[in-house]
Amino acid sequence: MHRPRAGSRSGSARSGRGQARGYRSRVLLGGHCSGGIRKALDNAHGFGMDAVQLFVQSPRAWRFPEHDPADLEAFRAQREELGIGAVTVHALYLLNLASPKDDFYEKSVTTLRSTVDTACAIGADAVVFHVGSHLGSGFEAGLERVVPALAQALERCSDTTWLCMENTAGTGGTIGRSLDELAALYEALDRHERLGVCLDSCHLYASGYDVTDPAELDKLVREFNRQIGLDRLRCLHVNDSKTPLGSNRDRHDNIGDGLMGEKLGVFLGHPKLQGLPALLEVPGSGHGPDAEQMKKLRELYARATKRSGRKPGMKARRPAARGTRG
Repeated sequence: MHRPRAGSRSGSARSGRGQARGYRSRVLLGGHCSGGIRKALDNAHGFGMDAVQLFVQSPRAWRFPEHDPADLEAFRAQREELGIGAVTVHALYLLNLASPKDDFYEKSVTTLRSTVDTACAIGADAVVFHVGSHLGSGFEAGLERVVPALAQALERCSDTTWLCMENTAGTGGTIGRSLDELAALYEALDRHERLGVCLDSCHLYASGYDVTDPAELDKLVREFNRQIGLDRLRCLHVNDSKTPLGSNRDRHDNIGDGLMGEKLGVFLGHPKLQGLPALLEVPGSGHGPDAEQMKKLRELYARATKRSGRKPGMKARRPAARGTRG
């Protein structure tokens, strides 16, 4: 399947769907849905989601399926029919692009390439991935593994499908525990025009960023804009945390049940974070977000925007159109 090179600057990056999605005045509330390419959109629609995240392979196995081209085309058509505003593909959790073990590293690189190809084929807006862990070899050694791996994946991205690094909770030798680490990777890849970031509220909290404190969140947003650029922030994961601030433990909790509680709305309602898909990954009924969690998310967002004096229809500053360097 032919697709533009990742570094190309075709007109679609400026005038197509990507640009329209860059100028929204409120977050697109949604979540991770099971069912893969064939059923995730049905599930998202049933829960009243404006955005959806999905896997395009089993999250527990390396084997990558041969998707029927008819299913890929049907996904694109159904998305338009249902009016789903944003689609994010989450890469396999098993990936470790920083692994010093050659066999594991090669499997990770191959799987990420296949994931990007499929995401482009269904017209997804982003592929979110965990960079991985250097397993004790050190950040610099890990970076030397990650950079060529991501360069390969970025070459396969289309004008409207980006690759997005997700920040981590800071467990072990994981890469991406801080803005400094994300920025270092971003710079090592020459600020690639298809490389973005997904910020997870639980991971931020666990790694020591108190996103429940308005002043601290303002500071984080300013620092992100200085080091990377808000135009590179492409989606949010909105999860409560079972573990305390700075615990470095990745334990998501349902909306309202974790330690962030009502103050998770500080993150969700921040004016500089509007216009992005805000995705739940919480346990729900054990199979991902459910209708009750979506209801709680919508109510939390309504309260948060009311407290901030911002109505959902008010304009917030949004990044430049896709296809420009940050």
